[in-house]
Amino acid sequence: MSQALKETNLQISGMTCAACALRIEKGLNKLEGVENATVNLALEKSAIKYDPQKLKVEDIEKKIRDLGYDVVTEKAEFDITGMTCAACSTRIEKGLNKLDGVVKANVNLALEKATVEYNGSVLTPGDIINKVEKLGYGAHIKEDVKETTDHRQQEIKKQTGKFIFAAILSLPLLWAMVGHFTFTSFIWVPEAFMNPWVQLAIATPVQFIIGSQFYIGAYKALRNKSANMDVLVALGTSAAYFYSLYLSIMSLMEEAHGVELYYETSSILITLIILGKLFEAKAKGRSSEAIKKLMGLQAKNATVERDGQELEIPLEQVVVGDILLIKPGEKIPVDGKIIEGTSAIDESMLTGESVPVDKSAGDDVIGATLNKNGFLKVEAKKVGRDTALAQIIKVVEEAQGSKAPIQRLADQISGVFVPIVVGIAVLTFIIWFVWVAPGNFGEALEKMIAVLVIACPCALGLATPTSIMAGSGRAAEFGILFKGGEHLEMTHRITTVVLDKTGTVTNGTPVLTDVITDTMFNEEEILSMIGSAEKQSEHPLAQAIVLGIKEKGITFKEVTDFEAIPGFGIKAMVDGKELLVGTRKLMNKYHVDAEAAFGKMDELERAGKTAMLAAINGQYAGTVAVADTIKDTSKGAINRLKTMGLNVIMITGDNQQTALAIAKEAGIEHVIAEVLPEGKAAEIKKLQAQGKKVAMVGDGINDAPALAIADIGMAIGTGTDVAMEAADITLIRGDLNSIADAIYMSKKTITNIKQNLFWALAYNSLGIPFAALGFLAPWLAGAAMAFSSVSVVLNALRLQKVKL
Repeated sequence: MSQALKETNLQISGMTCAACALRIEKGLNKLEGVENATVNLALEKSAIKYDPQKLKVEDIEKKIRDLGYDVVTEKAEFDITGMTCAACSTRIEKGLNKLDGVVKANVNLALEKATVEYNGSVLTPGDIINKVEKLGYGAHIKEDVKETTDHRQQEIKKQTGKFIFAAILSLPLLWAMVGHFTFTSFIWVPEAFMNPWVQLAIATPVQFIIGSQFYIGAYKALRNKSANMDVLVALGTSAAYFYSLYLSIMSLMEEAHGVELYYETSSILITLIILGKLFEAKAKGRSSEAIKKLMGLQAKNATVERDGQELEIPLEQVVVGDILLIKPGEKIPVDGKIIEGTSAIDESMLTGESVPVDKSAGDDVIGATLNKNGFLKVEAKKVGRDTALAQIIKVVEEAQGSKAPIQRLADQISGVFVPIVVGIAVLTFIIWFVWVAPGNFGEALEKMIAVLVIACPCALGLATPTSIMAGSGRAAEFGILFKGGEHLEMTHRITTVVLDKTGTVTNGTPVLTDVITDTMFNEEEILSMIGSAEKQSEHPLAQAIVLGIKEKGITFKEVTDFEAIPGFGIKAMVDGKELLVGTRKLMNKYHVDAEAAFGKMDELERAGKTAMLAAINGQYAGTVAVADTIKDTSKGAINRLKTMGLNVIMITGDNQQTALAIAKEAGIEHVIAEVLPEGKAAEIKKLQAQGKKVAMVGDGINDAPALAIADIGMAIGTGTDVAMEAADITLIRGDLNSIADAIYMSKKTITNIKQNLFWALAYNSLGIPFAALGFLAPWLAGAAMAFSSVSVVLNALRLQKVKL
């Protein structure tokens, strides 16, 4: 069942507060076929795991729209080639409409054009082009008509226009209000501004044109048996507006300026709330800077060689197998393999290493890295969403869109917050009208409006997601990829760090250092047989032996019946002879008498080398040793972890003596050695049983089970895809300092979240009583409400300045 699940991310518009996000989340989770749905208010995104057998993306989008919100889509036009008749256009149209993420596709045969509305979180224009090409036709995007405007920028532009319009209309009402105060009575106020009908004419457009978004939002919320910020704003401003209208009608027989009206209360409130929303949208836009920076690393175009011609095409149109021509100083567009040329490649965007890496034919290159000085021909191997950079962006987006467990508290509070506030507001009105200021409807109404307006749950809803976004984004800039908010939260609780040895503490590139042969055998023959057999193995130590033997100019022989015995070594038939290479246990298993070599073997192991015994046809033949040096940064990084109060343990399949030698050099006191691959996960379980929160750091396939079972699995980014898939955090740079950086970033983020939650809760806890007791005028309450949301977002943005 779980294997059949798919995941989609939808951009949602129309949310105003935490209650909105919670309502969409609950609604989606009730859909049959949805396994799990989370909604992020700050990112305005939803992440949904669903069963495609029971549900389509279109059904999810419909549910979101039924709940009163909208799904943001993009539109692009494509030039289609190869169509000959109506059947062709129909075939393409049907094919595109079946594509997951396409909302609507129209194909025009006469214009040879396709117009596609699609979900940008699910599809790229490149995916659409690939689909058309699979159907047997050609497609090219018309860049000039592609609608790629950021929906958040559109929202900022819209809210700016609304604010300017509302501010211009509200200014006369504010002027009239200021003129009412005793200490400002010297300020001249035009007589017309005091007229109730003039005030009504000015306030009405603000209330019903600018404020329409609150009425629409409130209607949708109430229709779905829920309540949100829009309900509070609509109730508060409507009470002020309609009570003032009632007083205006009643004042027809009185002096026009003799009645105390509240038009300015509703108009200024709406203006201030729109201003707060404008600030909030701008601040939220800044919180996704990390994604924008990562996307900015991509090349925009690529020069490809097709049919003997050089063509410059948009990055989206590069396909696997294309031959890319990359000049000095240009970015490499996609992941690929060099087929011609040599150059130095600046990979600092991925590895953090400032020194360029020399590359030549046969070497792999990564998209968005910089070709420094040579002309290269590169065959495209991974394009679009499959490139390393795209995968990094995907991990960061998923982390920013996920929920940390700490957010559950805010969600629970938000779910009941608005109805409770409405109850408190009604109670406030009754107390003031009956006891505090008997019969004074206007004063009681004013206090009720202040309570309704100040109690918006926006700050509460933004407290966690904005910090997660900023924290995970900042970490990504330093090559630390958190897969989700829950991992970002858990990391700071780690008490024990377990480090795999090879490729984690060490460079992972051992070299052949010693060859000792028995007098009965020829060294060249032994090395030829060992090299021939080890060539069949993918183990790093085997590769080091093969490389070392090749450098000696020794040729290899024919190998049959090769067998790798995990934790023991290898067995093979080489040139008709049985060869064993491995540990003492391997020799014992096959009854080989190698005791004479044990002394020298111990000596090599004490020196931190890995020694392997070799036997030919059941007779000891010699010993080979390889050494893997520790990384330059390992010792300092491990010392840093110990300074942070963490218990550092090294785990390895190597023998005890070799492990202890490496551990001593790295400054590690605790070592677990001679552990078979399946045993690493068991060792992690043992540590967890002692009440320790364990982080496992590894880079190989054999580390994957331990990475998955640890409280936090950290994969060194230079390692295998399997290890990174199993891990919760990927450390792209392969430097152990990234472990301490990840823990530090987690601590800073959680502290920031707690600050946000404290101030959001404290703000409402203090604000509501202040408003109920009459210490806050409604317009002041509106300003304070706007400030609370903006202050929470700005506090979260401080994480973008954290130094690692």
